[in-house]
Amino acid sequence: MARDSIARSSLHDGPVDADNMLANMGYKSELPRSLSMMSILGLSFAIMAVPFGLSTTLYISLTDGQSVTVIWGWVFVSIVSLSIAASLAEICAVFPTAGGVYYWSAMLSTKKYAPVVSWVDGWLGLVGNWTVTLSINFSGAQLILSAISLWNEDFAATQWQTVLCFWAVMLIAFLVNVFGAKYLDLINKICIYWTGASVIIIVVTILVMADERRNAEFVFTHFDASASGWPSGWAWFVGLLQAAYTLTGYGMVAAMCEEVQMPEREVPKAMVLSVAAAGFTGIIYLIPILFVLPNVSQLLSVANGQPIGLIFKIATGSAAGGFGLLFLILGILFFAGVGALTAASRCTYAFARDGAIPGSRLWSKVDKRFDIPLWGLVLATVVDCILGCIYFGSTSAFNAFTGVATICLSVSYGIPILVSLIRGRKAVKHSTFSLGRFGYIINIATVCWISLAIVLFCMPTAIPVTPVSMNYASVVFMGFALISVFWYVVRGRKTFTGPPVPADLEAEHQGQVVGGMGKITTNGGAEQASSGSSEGRVNPSVKKE
Repeated sequence: MARDSIARSSLHDGPVDADNMLANMGYKSELPRSLSMMSILGLSFAIMAVPFGLSTTLYISLTDGQSVTVIWGWVFVSIVSLSIAASLAEICAVFPTAGGVYYWSAMLSTKKYAPVVSWVDGWLGLVGNWTVTLSINFSGAQLILSAISLWNEDFAATQWQTVLCFWAVMLIAFLVNVFGAKYLDLINKICIYWTGASVIIIVVTILVMADERRNAEFVFTHFDASASGWPSGWAWFVGLLQAAYTLTGYGMVAAMCEEVQMPEREVPKAMVLSVAAAGFTGIIYLIPILFVLPNVSQLLSVANGQPIGLIFKIATGSAAGGFGLLFLILGILFFAGVGALTAASRCTYAFARDGAIPGSRLWSKVDKRFDIPLWGLVLATVVDCILGCIYFGSTSAFNAFTGVATICLSVSYGIPILVSLIRGRKAVKHSTFSLGRFGYIINIATVCWISLAIVLFCMPTAIPVTPVSMNYASVVFMGFALISVFWYVVRGRKTFTGPPVPADLEAEHQGQVVGGMGKITTNGGAEQASSGSSEGRVNPSVKKE
């Protein structure tokens, strides 16, 4: 059977040629396979950017509970994220393609529902990739400008200054992705060492130099959500956005499957290891921060909404010392911004390849000079730059960016897991990264959490809400939903049938349910199983019923 044969061959017959495996899934290989497992691990680690992500969203957990939300919220979300990553890794080992969750949702569904399920999941994943890149680089711009306030406490960046700085950060990430494409493997590996070294340097410096320290009771048990206006229990859940946003990027690396040798083994491994490493790194980083935490009211009153620089300044006793530590965080921003845009461009390319985006033929082209989907990269960059303009209307736009990114990516991860559950987990039975007898429990727990997350991360950080402080995550989400629905009505319902179906089924499988994929019928290669952009696809010889 198609997918089972892929899984078994990688288990028993040694390495499977990745390009042949991709052809079996209906696509031809167009991108160079130049990335290693360590590079994918570094990319996933870079997108999560733990010290950077936790630093730029620290105000959320300080508003919604302080220490208990910061520490125990991180532990809780780390465990949940590890479960989601393991669930995705199990599926990825069976379908290692750049389509990621979009392709998995189609292959796990029946023919009747495959087009609509893959369309919905594809758009969720695409918007999630775009907005997580947006939120990383936008918060990076805010952090860069916050460095000025280390010397001038009255400085507050204007909306124009913030947006222009954001555009500059996006431009740097774009240029590195284009002209430094052949060095991405090295850049991703360096990220691991830079992040590890930065955490050690920051932790040791603030613990040694800080004049005042909190006690262990404050660090591990203090809870105060009075600044949020929410009831205490609900405030803790709303404050989980800090951890959930930071730990969202692991699934994005599936988009790099077509640039890795033996992706069925290396990418799932990188997904899970990166979340485990991120969880551990977060604990090591957060506990010392809480031990030297200054007055919380002072931190929440920082004009730029980024208190981490002030924490470093007070701990070291000087603006120069604070900037030195902040510079390490900004280094992590570089890796995170570049890595997130890399994954977003590959996701754009993969979805456009199947004709699901307006102008698909252009966005799915691979530029032979740089061996990258250049126009997909351009689209992701331009969309993010346009969305950044929301900041002119709302200074809490960053809340919307983080909320949309977290919701879209979480739901896009949850759909293939849910479909796999509904179909009895048959397709992952022979996965090389099997969860075994714990699969059902882990999958159910992840689906329950993602359902709750949809509601949680549309909530404002604090109440009462004003037009300026409103969390516009739901507005941005609905805007993209309307674009998706419009394009489906105009073209998708007529031409889109989802990704192609594997082509290696024999005639004797006529009418047989294969690997949970649905009833299979052969058609002699006379009919293509899916439409859209024909570039980068091969003609499969089977279809689903």
